[in-house]
Amino acid sequence: MFTGIVEELGSVVDLTPDGEGGARLGVRGPVVTDGVAHGDSIAISGVCLTVTASADDTFTVDVMAETLSRTSLGSLAPGDPVNLERALPASGRFGGHIVQGHVDGVGRVVDRVPGGRWETVRFAVPAPLSRYLAEKGSVAVDGVSLTVIEAGDESFTVGLIPTTLAATTLGRAAGGTVVNLEMDVVAKYLERLVAARSTR
Repeated sequence: MFTGIVEELGSVVDLTPDGEGGARLGVRGPVVTDGVAHGDSIAISGVCLTVTASADDTFTVDVMAETLSRTSLGSLAPGDPVNLERALPASGRFGGHIVQGHVDGVGRVVDRVPGGRWETVRFAVPAPLSRYLAEKGSVAVDGVSLTVIEAGDESFTVGLIPTTLAATTLGRAAGGTVVNLEMDVVAKYLERLVAARSTR
């Protein structure tokens, strides 16, 4: 499990197709590779992946075809920045919200409105996912835990504070940028439970 509190901005080293529809992704991130071991989980721009190898300040993960088709990872190129967060240890501080690293779909940046030291950003959201959004609810965008300001049928807005602007990829995401979206897992489970109850 993750919290959506990004630990560092890493950078893509390489993305190599594996010949089976997936790929091997290499990422540089000195903070998250400190003490990393084979089998550890690291969220890369909101996608939970398993470390298969590490050396110095770089680690490698395998990315399945399913993941490439549902996230923005397949469009990455060497040098691209990515948000990195290690899985939350049992003794860790729970600073964001419950983030699984299971991306529900992709959205895109619609517009940005500066507001002093912060910005309001609007993201387009696929219609099937908009029902999980609620004003003042939580959403993870590229692995960043954010609070929803406005929740619409086709888009939503969030406010980015100076720290988020400086320390994550969202600070430089221009209009049209594709982002990974993970909706609130509590809302998804509630929907499933209510649906099951109504069919009895």
